[in-house]
Amino acid sequence: MTAPSGARDSAGPSLEVHLDSWLREFGPRQREEVAADTVEHLLDTLESRYPRLKFKLRDETGRLRRYVRVFVDGEDVSGTTGVGTPLAGARTIDILHSIAGG
Repeated sequence: MTAPSGARDSAGPSLEVHLDSWLREFGPRQREEVAADTVEHLLDTLESRYPRLKFKLRDETGRLRRYVRVFVDGEDVSGTTGVGTPLAGARTIDILHSIAGG
């Protein structure tokens, strides 16, 4: 799927991005193709395409929110390299928002 404006991203590999059902309310309803070289760049692109995602994925400092998990080709990078994770060679990104409760 392309950006709503029809513009094509200029940097990085083309990645298939999938948001969980809660996040799809604010972003793409289906899988989306995004070109990005880092997780940060990918999130910037998604937030520019879908402004309602802003502050759902990252806090005001740019860090991933506590309950957001980003999987690069099935590997959770949220607690390790986070938004700085390079995406060279990656194919799929899954972004999940967990719900805490008690």
